[in-house]
Amino acid sequence: MNDMFEVLEALSNCDPNRRDVAADILGDRLRGAALDADSASLVVGRLVSVAVNEPVTKVRESALNSISEAFDHYRLPLRLVEPLAAATPTMERQLVVHALYIFGVTHDPKARPLIEPFLRHPDSEVREEAQLAVAEITAVESKGLTHNS
Repeated sequence: MNDMFEVLEALSNCDPNRRDVAADILGDRLRGAALDADSASLVVGRLVSVAVNEPVTKVRESALNSISEAFDHYRLPLRLVEPLAAATPTMERQLVVHALYIFGVTHDPKARPLIEPFLRHPDSEVREEAQLAVAEITAVESKGLTHNS
């Protein structure tokens, strides 16, 4: 799977192991900053779709990990990852933690309403990640560097 479009196509393969590997490969490309901004947005958009619609937890987790990798090298708008918010009720705790991290690193103040309900979550790890995500946005706001979606 060398071609980006071949890897993207593998995200819809009937074998969850192939989907998982494809999500990991895309994460490698995002981590290595090997894509231009438009390609990174395309890849992240597809990974968001996987994270929202995928029935297999390990594939969802790989997709969320890869999305997280993208924010180390690309400025991506909240609107690209916002569909994750609708899926958080169906996510396991660890996946919710990933989603909260992603909302925070958008640095978009509009992500606050997506994060704040988790400040009262029964799981302490989820609450802690929600606090970190809000702090990430607050730190950027205080420096006047807010991200425009």
